[in-house]
Amino acid sequence: MSTPPPQGQNPFAQPGQQPYGQPQGQAPYPPQGGYPQQPGQPGYPTAPYGAVPPEQPRRKVSFKLIKNIVIVLAVVGVAIGAYISSQDDANTAAVGDCMHRGNSDDNNPDLEVVKCDSSQAQFIVLAKIKGTYSRLTADSKCEAEAKDFQYSYTESGDGDNFLLCLKDYKK
Repeated sequence: MSTPPPQGQNPFAQPGQQPYGQPQGQAPYPPQGGYPQQPGQPGYPTAPYGAVPPEQPRRKVSFKLIKNIVIVLAVVGVAIGAYISSQDDANTAAVGDCMHRGNSDDNNPDLEVVKCDSSQAQFIVLAKIKGTYSRLTADSKCEAEAKDFQYSYTESGDGDNFLLCLKDYKK
């Protein structure tokens, strides 16, 4: 049994014999001007500076994306600012805290918690009572809870209804 000859050049071929698989009657190499030249062969024209790699596609940053990022940052900033500024509101006051009146409006005095050694300290909290109270019931409730109170402050509507019994803070 014989095996077929190997593919490609036959190392056992006799000189002058055509390589295996080469059609008879043709030269093993194309003539110099007869066939179009292929890249990589001598004489093939090349680019003067070599091949330029294609430019990588860039991700375009659109105006809409930038606008959305700015809006999100602004909303987060406002939320953080509101949270920080609400940390000293009257609803965070406890018995013994000192308070400062932010404005002269009796309907909305804008009470804020301050340190008692601060020059802004005007009142001290004697009692904090949960619930909703009218002006008349607030004074009677403060009288029962703190005998020497001078002012009552009620807050309602923010979900946390309470009454503060206050008196002047003397330094």
